[in-house]
Amino acid sequence: MERSGQHPLPAVPPGQPQGDHLQLLLRRSREAKSCAYCPYSRFPVGAALLTAGGEIFSGCNVENACYSLGMCAERGAIQKAISEGHTSFKAMAIASDMGDDFITPCGACRQVMREFGTDWDVYLTKGDGTYIVKKLEELLPTSFGPEDLKKV
Repeated sequence: MERSGQHPLPAVPPGQPQGDHLQLLLRRSREAKSCAYCPYSRFPVGAALLTAGGEIFSGCNVENACYSLGMCAERGAIQKAISEGHTSFKAMAIASDMGDDFITPCGACRQVMREFGTDWDVYLTKGDGTYIVKKLEELLPTSFGPEDLKKV
């Protein structure tokens, strides 16, 4: 049974995904991509977010005729997880149809991801399913986060 876009699936052990669990995270990002609503850019993106508790939440980009109101896949997955009470994340996989290039999150998504820490893995994929993994800290170095607000 589906609950708020969350599909029942085998629990992913705490820590970073490996083996079948990593393949599940990558597959869920590809599945989310197929749900993208992108009539203007025709650039579908899907994301799958692994919580510290082992649950996976997915998101896809949703465009709007008023371009600035669109939502990226990464932020959609994060907002879905937060709406279900999760704020601690271990990894995210992102999928698109970029051919020979790895998909990367936009700057806004990197900053939203940063709100929840820097020490989690981001799997950047190509259209053929190959991937590289980066720490969020690598994608957004010398970043600004919640702890910086306590410095004033």
